[in-house]
Amino acid sequence: MRNNPVNAGKVFGDSIHELSPPEENHHPDPLPPLRDRHGRTFDYVRIAVIEQCNLRCTYCMPEEGVQFKEKDMVLSTEEILRVVNILARMGVRKVRYTGGEPLVRSDIVDIVARTVETPGVRAVHMTTNGLLFSKYARVLREAGLFGVNISLDSLQEDKFQQITRRSGLDKVLESIDLAVELGFPRVKINVVLMRGFNEDELIPFCELTRDKPVTVRFIEFMPFDAHQIWETGQHFASAADLCTQIETHYRDAGINPASGTRTEHHIYQVPGYAGKIAVIPAFTRSLCGNCSRIRVTADGNIMNCLYSEVPYHLKDLMRNGGSDDDIVALFRKAFDEKYKDGFEAKKAASIAAKINVSDIDRVRSSMTQIGG
Repeated sequence: MRNNPVNAGKVFGDSIHELSPPEENHHPDPLPPLRDRHGRTFDYVRIAVIEQCNLRCTYCMPEEGVQFKEKDMVLSTEEILRVVNILARMGVRKVRYTGGEPLVRSDIVDIVARTVETPGVRAVHMTTNGLLFSKYARVLREAGLFGVNISLDSLQEDKFQQITRRSGLDKVLESIDLAVELGFPRVKINVVLMRGFNEDELIPFCELTRDKPVTVRFIEFMPFDAHQIWETGQHFASAADLCTQIETHYRDAGINPASGTRTEHHIYQVPGYAGKIAVIPAFTRSLCGNCSRIRVTADGNIMNCLYSEVPYHLKDLMRNGGSDDDIVALFRKAFDEKYKDGFEAKKAASIAAKINVSDIDRVRSSMTQIGG
């Protein structure tokens, strides 16, 4: 394992939860950084390694499921690692593997281990629903996985089943505890808060940070399913409202602003608590100015924004003999054409759909098709 000590401390301040990845790891063949026309630099890639998932969350896909890509339509291990190496040359330092559910992919541990060894990559992370994590946690830690985000939207079994259409809350909670026990430097819990469904669990989720060195992150409801139901506002709980509730509840405890990632637009720590609380304005999009993310879909397309519907065909380029220089040029084109924020990207997608100027189906059936 590279520069990831397991027994480095117990509480914030000297805790492994707060350790930063090694700074000294540089690629021996660097290229100019990847930037967009708005002056933003992109040093973080999210790669979906598979579309399949073992849950059927209501805000992610229709109940009947979706038609997933055949195996040969998904990026191979060697293609993923080639992309990672090229992006590391362009200054990407953080790699996150997503899905679908990445642990459904049989070679995910090998992908993680080889990514950890890629020159220039400082930290490898994973987002998982936690159902399979306990099975792979120890070997992933040994492979050098630095951080794990575990998605969990309810602490109540009936609500868990209602939203995921599956059982398994106990397995997810076990995974969270195991991640802490094994000393993953970053352990985060991603919670999609929905008005009228699990908003009453806001404080119980916050209270997980009392004794656990984790960051509980509340994410604005923004389902990317074919029905586009977030447009109705039926379940939308705004970041501003969530922040107000958190600040009000913990006012007497002296809740303080804390440090976090660029995505964690609002982040707090309650004095004496082991963990942190964050609110991510994913739909409000007040975080777009700090965007540093590159997205690569499981079927090998570059997406320059979560709200964009325009793919840049990376897999096709590689499989048609494209050189590393060609791949670099495609990433630069994608981000030179990136819109200022998610509002502009969504507006452009809507206009293009109406006049039918694209050769792609612009209706996403599932968030698994972009990787989050």
